[in-house]
Amino acid sequence: MPHRTRAQERIDEIDISPTKLIAEIEQKTKERDEAQAKADEYLAGLQRERAEFLNFKRRTEQDQATAISRAADSLRLKVLEALDDFDRAVDARPASLADEPWAEGIVAIDRKLRALLEREGVRPMDPTVGQRFDPRLHQALSHITGSGRPADEIVAEFQRGYMVADRVLRPALVAVSDGADEPSAPNGDGAGAAPRQRTHPN
Repeated sequence: MPHRTRAQERIDEIDISPTKLIAEIEQKTKERDEAQAKADEYLAGLQRERAEFLNFKRRTEQDQATAISRAADSLRLKVLEALDDFDRAVDARPASLADEPWAEGIVAIDRKLRALLEREGVRPMDPTVGQRFDPRLHQALSHITGSGRPADEIVAEFQRGYMVADRVLRPALVAVSDGADEPSAPNGDGAGAAPRQRTHPN
């Protein structure tokens, strides 16, 4: 009997039966599938974390933008309040004092405030008298009976409205016809005062 080498003996010891090979293949396949499932789980977790981070970043940026916009709107509204005061002063100035230097100074300040607001993207709404009442743009302070105007038509403007970009910064305060024919005093917040259309300097 020829002498067998150690390598040949080890080869003989290896079980290469189909049953053994199939079992090993199944085991390796199972390990591969488990490893792939674990990798997929880790990837899904990373994707969720990334999505949550991006959503958090987006919300944070939106919150910051909203806070900045609100602060800017607050300042714009304060400037508008000052502009209203100057408008009233210009409207009430006596004709005899129209050419006085201090009266001209008030008009100049009024114009500077308007120029400042224009640079900030603030623009006045179109005159409202004759328009149909729009709750998105107007706030009704009173309803007028006997104006001879159709219902929901604006018959007087108490305070001018302003827009910034494409949104309302301040709604116009108006009086609205109720469509009735019989005259009556205004009601609501403007009750007791006959509405008149404000004039606004250019």
